[in-house]
Amino acid sequence: MKDPELYDALRREGASEEKAARIANAAARDGRSRVAERGGEAGSYEQWTVPELRRRAKELGLTGYSGKRKDELIEELRSH
Repeated sequence: MKDPELYDALRREGASEEKAARIANAAARDGRSRVAERGGEAGSYEQWTVPELRRRAKELGLTGYSGKRKDELIEELRSH
C-alpha cells in the first residue's frame, strides 16, 4: 500500500479493499489531484437503500445477502 491514509479514508467511505488499494496506489504514483480528475462519485454505502446494497452484492457475486440488515450488507460489501 503506497498511500495508507487515502486507503483508510476510502474504506471508511465504502470502497472495497481492491478498489481502495487501486486508487491509493494510483494516487501515490500519479498524484492525488490527477487521480481525482479521473474519479467518479458513488457516495457512501450508508446513503444507499437496502435494495441498492443487495443489488451491489449481487453484482459482486456475493451470496447470502438477501436476509441481511443494512449494517450487515455494508460490512459484507466493505470486506469484499
